[in-house]
Amino acid sequence: MEDAAERRNRFEARAIGATVPWIFVRAHTALHPALTHSEEDAILAKGRPLRRGEIGCYSSHYAAWLDLQADDADQYIVLEDDVIVDWAFIAKIVDLEFHRMGIDYLRLYYKSPVRASLVRPQFIEQNRSIVELNGPAFGTQGYVITKAGARKLLDHCRVVRRPVDDEMDRSWVHGLRNLAIFPFPILEEATPSGIGEARYESYPLPENIRLRRAVTQRLDRWRRDAVGVVRRFQRLGTRLRSRLHTGNASR
Repeated sequence: MEDAAERRNRFEARAIGATVPWIFVRAHTALHPALTHSEEDAILAKGRPLRRGEIGCYSSHYAAWLDLQADDADQYIVLEDDVIVDWAFIAKIVDLEFHRMGIDYLRLYYKSPVRASLVRPQFIEQNRSIVELNGPAFGTQGYVITKAGARKLLDHCRVVRRPVDDEMDRSWVHGLRNLAIFPFPILEEATPSGIGEARYESYPLPENIRLRRAVTQRLDRWRRDAVGVVRRFQRLGTRLRSRLHTGNASR
Protein backbone atom coordinates (compact mmCIF):
# COMPACT_ATOMS: atom_id res chain seq x y z
CA MET A 1 0.00 0.00 0.00
CA GLU A 2 1.33 3.44 -0.89
CA ASP A 3 0.52 4.80 2.57
CA ALA A 4 2.10 1.87 4.48
CA ALA A 5 5.39 3.70 5.12
CA GLU A 6 6.28 1.81 8.31
CA ARG A 7 5.87 -1.60 6.67
CA ARG A 8 7.89 -0.44 3.69
CA ASN A 9 10.71 0.82 5.89
CA ARG A 10 10.84 -2.38 7.95
CA PHE A 11 10.94 -4.56 4.86
CA GLU A 12 13.69 -2.45 3.28
CA ALA A 13 15.75 -2.50 6.48
CA ARG A 14 15.61 -6.31 6.69
CA ALA A 15 16.47 -6.64 2.99
CA ILE A 16 19.75 -4.76 3.29
CA GLY A 17 22.47 -7.06 2.00
CA ALA A 18 20.06 -9.30 0.06
CA THR A 19 21.77 -10.62 -3.08
CA VAL A 20 18.43 -11.15 -4.84
CA PRO A 21 17.05 -8.21 -6.84
CA TRP A 22 13.55 -7.23 -5.76
CA ILE A 23 11.08 -4.38 -6.20
CA PHE A 24 7.98 -3.02 -4.47
CA VAL A 25 4.77 -3.29 -6.48
CA ARG A 26 1.90 -0.93 -5.79
CA ALA A 27 -1.04 -2.71 -4.17
CA HIS A 28 -4.56 -2.37 -5.54
CA THR A 29 -7.30 -0.95 -3.35
CA ALA A 30 -10.29 -1.78 -5.57
CA LEU A 31 -11.44 -4.44 -8.04
CA HIS A 32 -9.01 -5.03 -10.92
CA PRO A 33 -10.60 -4.16 -14.30
CA ALA A 34 -10.07 -7.73 -15.55
CA LEU A 35 -12.08 -9.17 -12.65
CA THR A 36 -15.78 -9.44 -11.94
CA HIS A 37 -17.45 -9.66 -8.55
CA SER A 38 -20.93 -9.86 -7.10
CA GLU A 39 -21.81 -9.84 -3.44
CA GLU A 40 -24.28 -12.71 -3.87
CA ASP A 41 -21.59 -14.94 -5.42
CA ALA A 42 -19.34 -14.22 -2.44
CA ILE A 43 -22.07 -14.96 0.11
CA LEU A 44 -22.85 -18.24 -1.68
CA ALA A 45 -19.19 -19.27 -1.82
CA LYS A 46 -17.78 -17.83 1.40
CA GLY A 47 -20.87 -17.35 3.55
CA ARG A 48 -20.43 -13.58 3.79
CA PRO A 49 -19.64 -10.55 1.63
CA LEU A 50 -16.00 -9.79 0.92
CA ARG A 51 -14.41 -6.73 2.47
CA ARG A 52 -12.91 -3.97 0.37
CA GLY A 53 -9.43 -4.91 1.59
CA GLU A 54 -9.93 -8.53 0.52
CA ILE A 55 -10.94 -7.43 -2.96
CA GLY A 56 -7.90 -5.15 -3.13
CA CYS A 57 -5.60 -7.97 -1.99
CA TYR A 58 -7.13 -10.34 -4.56
CA SER A 59 -6.65 -7.72 -7.29
CA SER A 60 -3.01 -7.14 -6.28
CA HIS A 61 -2.06 -10.79 -6.67
CA TYR A 62 -4.05 -11.06 -9.91
CA ALA A 63 -2.14 -8.06 -11.27
CA ALA A 64 1.18 -9.75 -10.41
CA TRP A 65 0.15 -12.86 -12.38
CA LEU A 66 -0.78 -10.65 -15.33
CA ASP A 67 2.57 -8.84 -15.12
CA LEU A 68 4.38 -12.19 -15.24
CA GLN A 69 2.73 -13.07 -18.56
CA ALA A 70 4.21 -9.94 -20.16
CA ASP A 71 7.62 -10.27 -18.46
CA ASP A 72 10.76 -11.92 -19.83
CA ALA A 73 11.00 -13.80 -16.53
CA ASP A 74 9.77 -17.40 -16.39
CA GLN A 75 8.63 -17.12 -12.78
CA TYR A 76 8.11 -14.70 -9.90
CA ILE A 77 8.66 -14.97 -6.19
CA VAL A 78 5.79 -12.97 -4.73
CA LEU A 79 6.21 -11.66 -1.17
CA GLU A 80 3.82 -9.57 0.85
CA ASP A 81 5.38 -6.68 2.76
CA ASP A 82 4.75 -8.01 6.28
CA VAL A 83 7.14 -10.95 6.08
CA ILE A 84 10.59 -11.71 7.47
CA VAL A 85 12.64 -13.29 4.69
CA ASP A 86 15.50 -15.78 4.77
CA TRP A 87 17.23 -14.08 1.86
CA ALA A 88 20.07 -16.61 1.80
CA PHE A 89 17.62 -19.41 1.04
CA ILE A 90 15.69 -17.29 -1.46
CA ALA A 91 19.00 -16.76 -3.30
CA LYS A 92 19.31 -20.55 -3.61
CA ILE A 93 15.92 -21.00 -5.28
CA VAL A 94 15.48 -17.84 -7.32
CA ASP A 95 17.18 -19.24 -10.43
CA LEU A 96 15.79 -22.77 -10.27
CA GLU A 97 13.62 -23.68 -13.26
CA PHE A 98 10.54 -24.73 -11.34
CA HIS A 99 8.35 -25.45 -14.36
CA ARG A 100 10.89 -28.00 -15.62
CA MET A 101 10.78 -29.58 -12.17
CA GLY A 102 7.02 -30.01 -12.52
CA ILE A 103 6.31 -27.31 -9.95
CA ASP A 104 4.25 -24.31 -11.07
CA TYR A 105 3.16 -23.06 -7.64
CA LEU A 106 5.18 -23.40 -4.45
CA ARG A 107 4.23 -21.79 -1.17
CA LEU A 108 6.92 -20.36 1.08
CA TYR A 109 4.54 -20.07 4.04
CA TYR A 110 1.03 -20.99 5.13
CA LYS A 111 -1.09 -20.06 8.13
CA SER A 112 -3.25 -23.04 9.06
CA PRO A 113 -2.02 -26.53 10.03
CA VAL A 114 -3.31 -29.12 7.56
CA ARG A 115 -2.48 -32.72 6.69
CA ALA A 116 0.54 -32.84 4.39
CA SER A 117 2.29 -35.53 2.33
CA LEU A 118 6.02 -35.60 1.71
CA VAL A 119 6.78 -34.98 -1.97
CA ARG A 120 10.52 -34.27 -2.09
CA PRO A 121 12.85 -34.61 0.90
CA GLN A 122 16.16 -32.74 1.18
CA PHE A 123 15.09 -29.99 -1.18
CA ILE A 124 18.14 -27.76 -1.70
CA GLU A 125 19.12 -28.26 1.94
CA GLN A 126 19.33 -31.37 4.12
CA ASN A 127 16.51 -30.35 6.44
CA ARG A 128 14.07 -28.78 3.97
CA SER A 129 11.36 -30.64 2.10
CA ILE A 130 8.54 -30.04 -0.34
CA VAL A 131 5.18 -31.19 0.98
CA GLU A 132 1.72 -31.34 -0.61
CA LEU A 133 -1.08 -29.83 1.47
CA ASN A 134 -4.45 -31.51 1.71
CA GLY A 135 -6.98 -28.80 2.44
CA PRO A 136 -7.13 -25.04 2.95
CA ALA A 137 -3.91 -23.77 4.51
CA PHE A 138 -4.56 -20.05 3.90
CA GLY A 139 -2.13 -17.20 3.42
CA THR A 140 -0.49 -15.48 0.46
CA GLN A 141 2.53 -14.20 2.38
CA GLY A 142 4.98 -15.70 -0.10
CA TYR A 143 5.08 -18.13 -3.02
CA VAL A 144 6.83 -19.03 -6.27
CA ILE A 145 4.62 -18.90 -9.35
CA THR A 146 5.64 -19.82 -12.91
CA LYS A 147 4.15 -18.45 -16.11
CA ALA A 148 2.19 -21.68 -16.59
CA GLY A 149 0.94 -21.60 -13.00
CA ALA A 150 -0.06 -17.95 -13.29
CA ARG A 151 -2.02 -18.69 -16.48
CA LYS A 152 -4.04 -21.35 -14.67
CA LEU A 153 -4.82 -18.97 -11.83
CA LEU A 154 -5.66 -16.13 -14.22
CA ASP A 155 -8.20 -18.34 -15.98
CA HIS A 156 -9.63 -19.79 -12.77
CA CYS A 157 -9.77 -16.62 -10.67
CA ARG A 158 -11.53 -14.19 -13.01
CA VAL A 159 -14.65 -14.17 -10.85
CA VAL A 160 -14.00 -13.01 -7.28
CA ARG A 161 -15.99 -15.26 -4.95
CA ARG A 162 -13.58 -15.82 -2.07
CA PRO A 163 -10.44 -14.20 -0.63
CA VAL A 164 -7.50 -14.87 -2.91
CA ASP A 165 -5.81 -17.36 -0.56
CA ASP A 166 -9.04 -19.38 -0.32
CA GLU A 167 -9.23 -19.52 -4.11
CA MET A 168 -5.56 -20.46 -4.53
CA ASP A 169 -6.02 -23.31 -2.03
CA ARG A 170 -8.64 -24.92 -4.26
CA SER A 171 -6.24 -27.20 -6.08
CA TRP A 172 -9.01 -29.74 -6.71
CA VAL A 173 -10.67 -27.15 -8.97
CA HIS A 174 -7.87 -25.25 -10.74
CA GLY A 175 -5.44 -28.19 -10.93
CA LEU A 176 -2.32 -26.57 -9.45
CA ARG A 177 -0.90 -28.79 -6.73
CA ASN A 178 -0.85 -27.10 -3.31
CA LEU A 179 2.87 -27.54 -2.62
CA ALA A 180 4.93 -25.85 0.07
CA ILE A 181 8.49 -25.69 1.37
CA PHE A 182 8.89 -26.79 4.97
CA PRO A 183 10.38 -25.46 7.20
CA PHE A 184 9.30 -22.07 5.88
CA PRO A 185 11.93 -19.69 4.46
CA ILE A 186 9.73 -16.72 5.40
CA LEU A 187 7.65 -15.81 8.45
CA GLU A 188 4.72 -13.47 8.85
CA GLU A 189 5.43 -10.42 10.97
CA ALA A 190 3.17 -9.89 14.00
CA THR A 191 1.43 -6.74 12.78
CA PRO A 192 -2.26 -5.87 12.40
CA SER A 193 -3.74 -6.95 9.08
CA GLY A 194 -4.41 -4.19 6.60
CA ILE A 195 -7.64 -5.99 5.67
CA GLY A 196 -8.95 -5.72 9.23
CA GLU A 197 -10.62 -8.13 11.64
CA ALA A 198 -14.25 -7.37 10.76
CA ARG A 199 -14.25 -10.23 8.24
CA TYR A 200 -14.26 -12.69 11.16
CA GLU A 201 -17.56 -11.39 12.55
CA SER A 202 -20.64 -13.61 12.14
CA TYR A 203 -22.84 -12.90 9.15
CA PRO A 204 -26.58 -13.76 9.08
CA LEU A 205 -26.96 -15.86 5.94
CA PRO A 206 -30.03 -14.84 3.87
CA GLU A 207 -32.74 -17.51 3.61
CA ASN A 208 -32.62 -17.58 -0.20
CA ILE A 209 -28.89 -18.40 -0.07
CA ARG A 210 -28.79 -20.91 2.78
CA LEU A 211 -29.98 -24.04 0.92
CA ARG A 212 -28.01 -23.21 -2.24
CA ARG A 213 -24.86 -22.74 -0.18
CA ALA A 214 -25.34 -26.04 1.66
CA VAL A 215 -25.75 -27.94 -1.62
CA THR A 216 -22.79 -26.16 -3.21
CA GLN A 217 -20.55 -26.93 -0.22
CA ARG A 218 -21.54 -30.61 -0.23
CA LEU A 219 -20.80 -30.99 -3.95
CA ASP A 220 -17.50 -29.17 -3.52
CA ARG A 221 -16.44 -31.50 -0.68
CA TRP A 222 -17.26 -34.53 -2.79
CA ARG A 223 -15.16 -33.17 -5.63
CA ARG A 224 -12.28 -32.37 -3.29
CA ASP A 225 -12.41 -35.83 -1.71
CA ALA A 226 -12.53 -37.55 -5.11
CA VAL A 227 -9.49 -35.62 -6.35
CA GLY A 228 -7.72 -36.40 -3.06
CA VAL A 229 -8.26 -40.16 -3.54
CA VAL A 230 -6.87 -39.97 -7.09
CA ARG A 231 -3.79 -38.09 -5.91
CA ARG A 232 -3.16 -40.57 -3.08
CA PHE A 233 -3.17 -43.41 -5.61
CA GLN A 234 -0.85 -41.40 -7.85
CA ARG A 235 1.60 -40.88 -4.96
CA LEU A 236 1.40 -44.57 -4.09
CA GLY A 237 2.15 -45.49 -7.70
CA THR A 238 5.12 -43.13 -7.75
CA ARG A 239 6.54 -44.69 -4.56
CA LEU A 240 6.06 -48.21 -5.89
CA ARG A 241 7.78 -47.36 -9.19
CA SER A 242 10.64 -45.77 -7.27
CA ARG A 243 11.08 -48.88 -5.11
CA LEU A 244 10.96 -51.18 -8.12
CA HIS A 245 13.52 -49.04 -9.90
CA THR A 246 15.78 -49.06 -6.81
CA GLY A 247 15.39 -52.83 -6.47
CA ASN A 248 16.23 -53.48 -10.11
CA ALA A 249 19.23 -51.15 -9.97
CA SER A 250 20.66 -52.95 -6.96
CA ARG A 251 20.61 -56.38 -8.63
